[in-house]
Amino acid sequence: MDWNEFLKAEYIWAIIGVFLLIMELFIPGLFVFFFGVGALAVGILCVFVNIGVNTQLMLFIATSVVLMLVLRNWLKGVFLGFTRGRQDSSQNLTDFVGEKVTVTAAINPMVPGTVELHGTAWKARADRAIAVGTVVEIIGNDNLTLIVKPAMMQEGDKK
Repeated sequence: MDWNEFLKAEYIWAIIGVFLLIMELFIPGLFVFFFGVGALAVGILCVFVNIGVNTQLMLFIATSVVLMLVLRNWLKGVFLGFTRGRQDSSQNLTDFVGEKVTVTAAINPMVPGTVELHGTAWKARADRAIAVGTVVEIIGNDNLTLIVKPAMMQEGDKK
Protein backbone atom coordinates (compact mmCIF):
# COMPACT_ATOMS: atom_id res chain seq x y z
CA MET A 1 0.00 0.00 0.00
CA ASP A 2 1.29 3.44 -0.94
CA TRP A 3 1.75 6.26 1.65
CA ASN A 4 -0.27 8.53 -0.59
CA GLU A 5 -3.23 6.31 0.19
CA PHE A 6 -2.92 7.27 3.90
CA LEU A 7 -2.57 10.96 3.08
CA LYS A 8 -6.09 11.19 1.71
CA ALA A 9 -8.19 13.83 3.40
CA GLU A 10 -10.80 11.39 4.71
CA TYR A 11 -8.15 9.36 6.58
CA ILE A 12 -6.51 12.45 8.05
CA TRP A 13 -9.86 13.83 9.26
CA ALA A 14 -10.82 10.42 10.67
CA ILE A 15 -7.53 10.17 12.59
CA ILE A 16 -7.93 13.74 13.91
CA GLY A 17 -11.54 13.02 14.88
CA VAL A 18 -10.73 9.82 16.75
CA PHE A 19 -7.79 11.50 18.47
CA LEU A 20 -10.00 14.38 19.64
CA LEU A 21 -12.70 12.00 20.87
CA ILE A 22 -10.09 10.10 22.88
CA MET A 23 -8.74 13.40 24.25
CA GLU A 24 -12.23 14.23 25.55
CA LEU A 25 -11.79 11.39 28.03
CA PHE A 26 -8.81 13.22 29.55
CA ILE A 27 -9.99 16.83 29.23
CA PRO A 28 -13.14 17.61 31.24
CA GLY A 29 -15.88 19.93 30.11
CA LEU A 30 -17.41 18.27 27.02
CA PHE A 31 -15.64 20.68 24.70
CA VAL A 32 -13.16 18.70 22.59
CA PHE A 33 -15.87 16.14 21.80
CA PHE A 34 -17.59 18.47 19.34
CA PHE A 35 -14.39 19.14 17.42
CA GLY A 36 -13.85 15.38 17.18
CA VAL A 37 -17.35 14.93 15.77
CA GLY A 38 -16.77 17.86 13.39
CA ALA A 39 -13.56 16.25 12.12
CA LEU A 40 -15.31 12.90 11.60
CA ALA A 41 -18.17 14.64 9.76
CA VAL A 42 -15.72 16.34 7.38
CA GLY A 43 -13.90 13.02 6.89
CA ILE A 44 -17.15 11.28 5.95
CA LEU A 45 -18.04 14.13 3.58
CA CYS A 46 -14.60 13.83 1.92
CA VAL A 47 -15.33 10.18 1.10
CA PHE A 48 -18.25 11.24 -1.11
CA VAL A 49 -17.24 14.71 -2.32
CA ASN A 50 -13.86 16.00 -3.48
CA ILE A 51 -13.52 19.41 -1.75
CA GLY A 52 -10.59 21.72 -1.22
CA VAL A 53 -8.62 22.14 2.00
CA ASN A 54 -10.02 25.61 2.72
CA THR A 55 -13.58 24.32 2.39
CA GLN A 56 -12.74 21.36 4.61
CA LEU A 57 -11.38 23.67 7.33
CA MET A 58 -14.43 25.96 7.11
CA LEU A 59 -16.78 22.97 7.34
CA PHE A 60 -14.82 21.58 10.29
CA ILE A 61 -15.03 24.84 12.22
CA ALA A 62 -18.67 25.50 11.32
CA THR A 63 -19.82 21.97 12.13
CA SER A 64 -17.93 21.88 15.43
CA VAL A 65 -19.16 25.28 16.62
CA VAL A 66 -22.78 24.70 15.60
CA LEU A 67 -22.86 21.28 17.26
CA MET A 68 -21.32 22.75 20.40
CA LEU A 69 -23.81 25.62 20.59
CA VAL A 70 -26.81 23.40 19.92
CA LEU A 71 -25.99 20.23 21.83
CA ARG A 72 -23.53 21.05 24.65
CA ASN A 73 -26.04 21.93 27.40
CA TRP A 74 -28.30 19.03 26.49
CA LEU A 75 -25.43 16.51 26.46
CA LYS A 76 -24.05 17.85 29.75
CA GLY A 77 -27.49 17.19 31.21
CA VAL A 78 -27.46 13.66 29.81
CA PHE A 79 -24.02 12.85 31.20
CA LEU A 80 -24.11 14.85 34.46
CA GLY A 81 -27.83 14.70 35.23
CA PHE A 82 -30.51 17.32 34.82
CA THR A 83 -31.27 19.82 37.58
CA ARG A 84 -34.26 22.10 37.86
CA GLY A 85 -32.22 24.87 39.39
CA ARG A 86 -29.51 25.55 41.88
CA GLN A 87 -30.46 25.02 45.48
CA ASP A 88 -29.89 27.90 47.83
CA SER A 89 -27.36 26.83 50.46
CA SER A 90 -29.56 28.25 53.21
CA GLN A 91 -32.78 26.61 52.04
CA ASN A 92 -32.56 23.48 54.19
CA LEU A 93 -31.33 25.35 57.27
CA THR A 94 -34.72 27.04 57.63
CA ASP A 95 -36.09 23.60 58.54
CA PHE A 96 -34.12 23.82 61.81
CA VAL A 97 -35.79 27.03 63.03
CA GLY A 98 -37.30 26.41 66.43
CA GLU A 99 -35.00 23.53 67.34
CA LYS A 100 -33.10 23.68 70.60
CA VAL A 101 -29.33 23.08 70.54
CA THR A 102 -26.44 23.31 73.00
CA VAL A 103 -23.66 25.89 72.75
CA THR A 104 -20.25 24.17 72.45
CA ALA A 105 -18.10 27.31 72.04
CA ALA A 106 -19.05 30.63 73.63
CA ILE A 107 -21.01 33.06 71.49
CA ASN A 108 -20.37 36.80 71.69
CA PRO A 109 -22.20 39.52 69.75
CA MET A 110 -19.13 40.27 67.61
CA VAL A 111 -17.60 36.75 67.54
CA PRO A 112 -19.58 33.70 66.42
CA GLY A 113 -19.41 30.54 68.48
CA THR A 114 -20.53 27.01 67.75
CA VAL A 115 -23.52 24.88 68.58
CA GLU A 116 -24.14 21.17 68.16
CA LEU A 117 -27.02 20.33 65.84
CA HIS A 118 -27.75 16.67 65.10
CA GLY A 119 -24.21 15.70 66.10
CA THR A 120 -22.52 18.31 63.92
CA ALA A 121 -20.84 21.55 64.96
CA TRP A 122 -22.35 24.65 63.35
CA LYS A 123 -21.25 28.27 63.50
CA ALA A 124 -23.74 30.32 65.46
CA ARG A 125 -24.18 33.96 66.33
CA ALA A 126 -26.44 35.88 68.68
CA ASP A 127 -27.08 39.46 69.69
CA ARG A 128 -25.76 38.82 73.22
CA ALA A 129 -23.11 36.72 74.95
CA ILE A 130 -24.05 33.08 75.56
CA ALA A 131 -21.92 30.71 77.62
CA VAL A 132 -20.86 27.15 76.79
CA GLY A 133 -23.46 24.56 77.76
CA THR A 134 -26.43 26.91 77.40
CA VAL A 135 -29.44 25.59 75.55
CA VAL A 136 -30.39 27.96 72.73
CA GLU A 137 -33.13 28.07 70.12
CA ILE A 138 -32.45 28.50 66.41
CA ILE A 139 -34.33 31.55 65.13
CA GLY A 140 -32.83 31.82 61.65
CA ASN A 141 -29.70 31.56 59.57
CA ASP A 142 -27.29 33.69 57.58
CA ASN A 143 -25.90 31.38 54.91
CA LEU A 144 -24.32 28.55 56.94
CA THR A 145 -24.26 30.44 60.24
CA LEU A 146 -27.18 29.78 62.57
CA ILE A 147 -28.77 32.69 64.43
CA VAL A 148 -29.73 31.69 67.96
CA LYS A 149 -31.23 33.07 71.16
CA PRO A 150 -31.38 31.63 74.68
CA ALA A 151 -34.17 29.07 74.84
CA MET A 152 -37.07 29.39 77.21
CA MET A 153 -37.02 26.15 79.18
CA GLN A 154 -40.34 24.40 79.69
CA GLU A 155 -41.08 21.69 82.21
CA GLY A 156 -40.75 18.83 79.68
CA ASP A 157 -37.43 20.04 78.23
CA LYS A 158 -34.09 18.49 79.21
CA LYS A 159 -30.94 20.51 79.51
